[in-house]
Parts: sequence; structure tokens; C-alpha cells
Amino acid sequence: MPPDSILKHFGFTALVSIIVARFGRFHNLPYRSRDEYDRRRSRKAVGDYGEQAAASWLRQQGYKILEQNFKGPKGGEVDIIARKGKLLHFIEVKTRYFTTKIRPFDAVTREKQALIQRGADHWLKRLGTRELPWRFDVIEVLVKDGEKPSINHIKDGF
Repeated sequence: MPPDSILKHFGFTALVSIIVARFGRFHNLPYRSRDEYDRRRSRKAVGDYGEQAAASWLRQQGYKILEQNFKGPKGGEVDIIARKGKLLHFIEVKTRYFTTKIRPFDAVTREKQALIQRGADHWLKRLGTRELPWRFDVIEVLVKDGEKPSINHIKDGF
């Protein structure tokens, strides 16, 4: 489809979204385990990187990111809340180094699931309805120095 017909068909905002998703910074660039001062990145920095890579990848897959790092008033939290079509996704992102022996998905314990469910419950209360389809997903992000992150989307993870 020529660029001018894409613009007419999808509109300017959609065209910008397609371009941003296609060339998303976080999931297309190699991961660097050290910062600009040659210090090893903290666990939090690795997790933040994984969440940004997951959000960038989701946009490329056609998801609309509604909120990141949502925290409910009673301790609930959700890493990414996204929508694709009419389906709402509450997504937990787990980032690990390739060398880890434990699969990132295994870190989504029952306690963590309860925390995510509380966050999702608060989000749905804010919307004022539960009359829409939704599910819980998990995204595993595996990083290795000098390589693009590997992203695995586990649909309906729990």
C-alpha cells in the first residue's frame, strides 16, 4: 500500500503509531548490561528495561498501551494494561538474563498473581464496568549483553 493511501486509510495518528511500533527503540536495540559509567545495571534497571521492551513489542503487535506500572490503592499493581480490539489485557512482565536457570514465568507466584488481580480489580472499578472481556497475560523478557531481547508472550497466563 503506498504511503499516501495508508495515510488516507488509517489516519495520521495510526500512521505515526505504526512507524513508532515498527522502529521501537527498546525491543530492536541490543541490551547493554552496563551504563554509560561502566557500572552494572541494577535489578530494577533491568526490570524497567524489560517493561519498556515489552511495551514496545506490544505496540508493534497492534496493542494499545493504556497504562504502565499501575498501582491500586490497596496494594494491587499491574505492569502493563493494554487493549487489542475489544479485549483488555493485564500483563505482568518478568525480565531475566539468558543465563538464569529459572524461567521468568515461574516467578509469577500465587502471591504475585493475587497482587495483579487486586490491581486489575481496581482498574475495572475505575472503568465502572466489568462487562468487557479481559485476561491476564505474562511476558517473559530474556536479555543478553549485546543482543536484542527475546520476548515470549504467554496469553492467558493465569
